[in-house]
Amino acid sequence: MDRRARQVAMQIGASRVAIGIGILLATRPALRIFGFGETDAGGEALARLGGGRDVAIGALTLAARNDRPGLRHALLLSSACDLADAVALGASARHPQTRKAGIGGILSGSASAVAGLWAWRRLGD
Repeated sequence: MDRRARQVAMQIGASRVAIGIGILLATRPALRIFGFGETDAGGEALARLGGGRDVAIGALTLAARNDRPGLRHALLLSSACDLADAVALGASARHPQTRKAGIGGILSGSASAVAGLWAWRRLGD
């Protein structure tokens, strides 16, 4: 197994778990860090859904650390979610109150997707 690609995969998985736990346990501060302003209970609930998703995908990635086909599947799922996040947050960049979060989401989601797809490809060799 490509050691560098595996290391990137583990960093992606650990980052997802950490971000997800942060969103689940400290939703409002996490939303502020990501550039969102004040939100209501519905916005917090949606953020927690995303946090739970990140914990699950990150844990799946970490659990597949010694299973190359499983790790590739987890990276593909993770990258697809990152790309979807970039698109969704990019759409929110049109609005002044979510522009900062939208631009950050485009940059971070795209970068994470590219890193994950790079590792996915390298693990296929």
